[in-house]
Amino acid sequence: MAGRSLDDYARLAREGLDSVLSEFLTAEERAWSANRETFGRLGLRRRGAHPGPPDTAAKILDSTWSAPLLVGPLAGLVRPEGELAVVRAAGTAGLPVVVSAFTGRDLAELASAARGPLWLRTHPFRDRSTARRIADVAADAGFEAVTLTLGPQRHVRFGPGAVPVNLVEEHPIRMPRGAGALADLGGYGPYADLRSLLEPTAGWADIARLRSVTSLPLLIAGIHTADDARRAVEAGADGIVAETLDTLPEIASAVAGRVPVLLGGGVGHGADVLVSLALGADAVVLERPVLDGLLVGAREGVTEVLDGLVGELRTALAFTGTGSVADAVPELVSAGGPVPTPRAAPLRKGDLHASVCDPVLGTMTFLNEVTHRYPDAISFAPGRPYDGLFDTEQIITDIRRYLNHLAEQGSSPEAIRTAMYQYGPTAGQIREIIADSLRADEGIDVPPESIVVTVGAQEAMLLVLRALVTGPGDVLLAASPCYVGITGAARLLDIPMEAVEEREDGFDCDDLEAVVLREKARGRRPRAFYVVPDHSNPSGTTMSPGTRGRLLELAARHGILVIEDSPYRMVSPGTPLPTLKSMDPGHTVVHLGSYAKTVFPGARVGFVVADQPVIDDTGRTTLLADELAKIKSMVTVNTSSLSQAAVAGALLGCGGRVSELNRDAAAHYGDAMRATLHNLDRHLPAARRADLGVRWNEPTGGFFLTVTVPFRADNEALARSAENFGVIWTPMNYFYPQGGGHHGIRLSTSYLTPAEIEEGTARLARFIETECAQP
Repeated sequence: MAGRSLDDYARLAREGLDSVLSEFLTAEERAWSANRETFGRLGLRRRGAHPGPPDTAAKILDSTWSAPLLVGPLAGLVRPEGELAVVRAAGTAGLPVVVSAFTGRDLAELASAARGPLWLRTHPFRDRSTARRIADVAADAGFEAVTLTLGPQRHVRFGPGAVPVNLVEEHPIRMPRGAGALADLGGYGPYADLRSLLEPTAGWADIARLRSVTSLPLLIAGIHTADDARRAVEAGADGIVAETLDTLPEIASAVAGRVPVLLGGGVGHGADVLVSLALGADAVVLERPVLDGLLVGAREGVTEVLDGLVGELRTALAFTGTGSVADAVPELVSAGGPVPTPRAAPLRKGDLHASVCDPVLGTMTFLNEVTHRYPDAISFAPGRPYDGLFDTEQIITDIRRYLNHLAEQGSSPEAIRTAMYQYGPTAGQIREIIADSLRADEGIDVPPESIVVTVGAQEAMLLVLRALVTGPGDVLLAASPCYVGITGAARLLDIPMEAVEEREDGFDCDDLEAVVLREKARGRRPRAFYVVPDHSNPSGTTMSPGTRGRLLELAARHGILVIEDSPYRMVSPGTPLPTLKSMDPGHTVVHLGSYAKTVFPGARVGFVVADQPVIDDTGRTTLLADELAKIKSMVTVNTSSLSQAAVAGALLGCGGRVSELNRDAAAHYGDAMRATLHNLDRHLPAARRADLGVRWNEPTGGFFLTVTVPFRADNEALARSAENFGVIWTPMNYFYPQGGGHHGIRLSTSYLTPAEIEEGTARLARFIETECAQP
């Protein structure tokens, strides 16, 4: 290091500073003083020697670094060539660099000079389009990640003569004169006051917006607690930056290896790096020592500081007998600092099933985050029953009715006790009652043995798909847009899925046959077709009688099964069309049922009717339901006996006629749908929506309708709608398994009062008008 130690650089960097830079460095020291004090209390334990030189390489977000050191983000670069000097020195050292969105250098220029990964540090811009634009610029330049710090936005500064060129489109920016080595902009041009560009603090909504506008890995800094860490992961973070060494072990334990954890600052020596790794970090952020090197020796100084830190880390590894940075464990740390929690080697997300990274599985997380963030917004998002229709005491009445039924059937008190308290048969203990109800209300005449009682219809989907799809040559077809649950189940089971796109008026058999023939020509076997025939989720469409008959003929001719999922029939006004299963003498239809909408969702009781014969190699015949029960025995063992009792009691109370049980509910939901359509038409009359390019369908029942708009109705638009207009909805692109729906909005009408519908549609209309007015 040319005879200079890291301490020498720290001392020399403070000599002869002007007042502005000195004040800045002092503020930086205060920010990380707690970490420096904790490092000062901790030490490393000497252990047996490890054969061979220690390995300092670390793999973070699929990039291999020469050491677990992230350079920056430098809050203020103090030399004209400072940014390029740091980027080039770090690249030579094999280390990544974080670049501020307020850099005075073009991001593409920095990327061309870099020999290692570059990350972007961005901020909560008041102009929402700025966040998207700067993220797009970074992605186009080859940056590998983006970071945003929760909480107050401090130290947004840069060197004299520099301008934030990546934020400037048309307007020039002038710097104040005589501002010293580092300066805040103030009163110069449209971008002069940097703080006027930013929200004063970044919250979870800002995280959600940034997550929605960039596909780059997102790291959330400013994490102080384990709860914050867990919430960050749930919000879609690909990594977090812990702020304090004292809480690092708790944060690392909470994250449990799902994403990398970095320590945010205070590191001054190689031993500090190893202590951080032992306490749970995967890497550390290195800012102050690099700034010292830059002040003292420009690029050469940065190079010597980085070489010195890596050399000290290598020495610390050798001292503790640790072969590599990946082998750092809590037992390496000594003295009276935080007590580390022993932990296993962290799991890497890349080693988990690919479905955990699938956007489909994250859609509801984002929607829940928006709902939580704006509790006063009116939400057309949740497709759940209206709470006002439930009576708390009814559950007790229904369970008592079922217990009395068991006694009337001759069950002893001991047998009744066992039926309620024990696991019960895997296929379900209320199959006879369900079969009677289907016969009475739906015209579905099947034996009880063909029914499996499931934990909601979602489990039924998993069981059916697992049984039917035997290899990569099998493919599931689905009407698109479709319920996200079937898409998620297919992704979890690695089942290829092909969409049959609906037309304006719904599903068409010609389109299905074209997809079937195409898949057969590709050498794949279309195994089943999933469809919601009645008031579908999300589009609200209903299949015509003629299409139902033709679908059954087509499925039988091509040897595919139809998976019929129809949870909204009995909560819709009027006489429903016949189910596909009631029209199915040839065992072509596997029927999924759910009591979530008709009895109550908290029971989590669904069922599957699977009366298809299954013949084994010996010629023995069973039912598909028997095979599904085998799978269920390895998944949930059985469906809750208590939940089955509550549902059975409700069915017994209405003589099995769910339509009678839901007469008032169906009227309520019909009124809600008509009120929503009426108010939409009132706030956006036909002539006005024709001018805007807005339209919607008019379902006669169910919970959902679809609004088509000329702008992109994505997560970012949803965040604007919730924040600026107080209304929440669901982007239709959630429901397209192979992409699409970018101009669609799903509205759920089921959960709102008439007053909320009236106010919510008014807010939605104002949002649509505003978005349509944007260029």
